[in-house]
Amino acid sequence: MTRVMLISLIVAAVVADQLTKTAALSLLSQGTAVPVLPGFNLSLGFNTGASFGMMGGFMAGKPLLMAALTGALTIAFAVMAFRAQHALERAGFALVVGGALGNIIDRLRQGAVTDFLDLYWRDWHWPTFNVADIAITLGAVLILAASLPLRRRKEPVLDQS
Repeated sequence: MTRVMLISLIVAAVVADQLTKTAALSLLSQGTAVPVLPGFNLSLGFNTGASFGMMGGFMAGKPLLMAALTGALTIAFAVMAFRAQHALERAGFALVVGGALGNIIDRLRQGAVTDFLDLYWRDWHWPTFNVADIAITLGAVLILAASLPLRRRKEPVLDQS
């Protein structure tokens, strides 16, 4: 994966995230779920914490601190993206960086991250998330996949005597 492809993947993740969040902000109302499929709603929400709302109470009212902490991690992941040798690993880090940048933009612009994708089973709802979160998760999966040894196992030779 070339540097241009790497940067393009980062930009694509940020653009996809920001476009979908803009649509969610203009088409959805907070507190009103829009059913899409069984087990899937569109439901506007705002996250002041870290991933899946963790540390929300602790970080509420501190969007610049959250943006700074996330920014520092994003820079580290960007460096890893450009240094990685394996294409899957580079793509994974690029998706993590793009997703993180999308969420940082929200924190700087409105003080919280816009979430709108709601997966559920009966009365249990996964924390609402967004396209940036999907990019980060997919990126982590690609990084893990790149770390797996893909050696062919040799079948043991059976003694024919």
